[in-house]
Amino acid sequence: MTPGRLAFFLFALPVAAWSHTSEGGFVLLLPTRAYTVAGVAAVALTVLVLFAARPAAVRAIFASMIFSFTKAPEILPVITSVLSFLLLASLVTLGVAGPRGPLDNLLPLSFWTMGWMALVPLAAVAGDIWRWINPWTGLLHLLSPIRPRVTLPPRLGVWPALILLVAFAAFLLADLAPDDPRRLAVVVAVYWLVTMAGCLLCGDGWTRHAELGRVVLSTYARLAPIQWGPDGGAGGPGWRALAASPLPGLGLFALTLLAVGSFDGINETFWWLGLIGVNPLEFPGRSAVVLPTMLGLGAAILALWAAFALTVRAGLALAGGGAFVPAFSRLALALLPIALAYHIAHYLTAILVGLQYWIVALNDPLHSGADLLGLASFRVSTGMFNRLDLVRVIWLTQAAVVVAGHVWSVLLSHRIALDIVGDDHARAVRLTLPLSGFMVAYTFLGLWLLAAPRGA
Repeated sequence: MTPGRLAFFLFALPVAAWSHTSEGGFVLLLPTRAYTVAGVAAVALTVLVLFAARPAAVRAIFASMIFSFTKAPEILPVITSVLSFLLLASLVTLGVAGPRGPLDNLLPLSFWTMGWMALVPLAAVAGDIWRWINPWTGLLHLLSPIRPRVTLPPRLGVWPALILLVAFAAFLLADLAPDDPRRLAVVVAVYWLVTMAGCLLCGDGWTRHAELGRVVLSTYARLAPIQWGPDGGAGGPGWRALAASPLPGLGLFALTLLAVGSFDGINETFWWLGLIGVNPLEFPGRSAVVLPTMLGLGAAILALWAAFALTVRAGLALAGGGAFVPAFSRLALALLPIALAYHIAHYLTAILVGLQYWIVALNDPLHSGADLLGLASFRVSTGMFNRLDLVRVIWLTQAAVVVAGHVWSVLLSHRIALDIVGDDHARAVRLTLPLSGFMVAYTFLGLWLLAAPRGA
């Protein structure tokens, strides 16, 4: 590979693509097969225990208490939203006029590392954080005399956001340089303008149905143990996923989140690169695999939709029948813990490295030699990936997160099944039996992805 091609290859890769695979050589030295067997066995044992558990015990895990928190002053979210807009505008300006390197510019580092990678797990812990940080509602409040002209129907659900999620995944995985500051600045600015226009035309309905950030974070916020606000409450993690009537399309949205996270790991493996005819030791760059990546992403989404539909059909048949669409929509939300676990495990090492680059860029945002935070002596380190003991800790942490996510999903699916079949334990067991087998198999896939050699 010539120096020019090598430079282009390194520049074209997003932070997430290089920083979370650098410890792969040491991973191959770990007894990953034993860990995988143990993880799969833990999930299978959870299934067996649930089959013998009493419904009251399962309900107790997700018991909740609804109560009203002290309502924050209405002006406070407006202020934080305006501040968020000003921050976003500053980052977009830096994307256009700041350093050209993705690891020197605050826009890609903030968008991918602090935004996409970090906000998802934060929402699953803290609940509805998008209400405070979205960059539109503050300005809309200031423009409150402007009334919406179009009312979006409730049956629209989250279908527009689902389309945007697929487009976002394609940009993340198949675009030649999704972390190029100027390219990303254009994408972010256009999205902000389109969303602002939609909000002015349709009001808050636009953000409920079509604003991707709100839909993604509110979906994961269903897993948070505490929900803030006047109609908030607290309970076992995931109690909000027990809603009797999820928004139209929300089940497929949850499945797509899982499919995107899964394929994001699959498309880096030797197995996938061999499947599309690419030598993993001589990766030709993203431009050579755009079409296979797009096709693979689409196939992964459709395959997961189909596999999950078959498990629900089979479960309903074993349980003696029932309405397919409501069961599908509600049980799909039980996979959110797996999607969350994959997100955390997949991006853990990327966050460990990207956060360091973000601190350096924050100290010198224009790459001019400034020392705004007094951190000029701080240096980015990837030494954690060069020590077997630290790599073992990282990999075991990732594996533990994946297993915990599957165990959580098994518990949540059984709890949802009890609502679907009217607290009939025997029918709930039959309803979730195919789904439980699906989750056990997916545990193996997740742990295999963590241990698989990577070439992209």
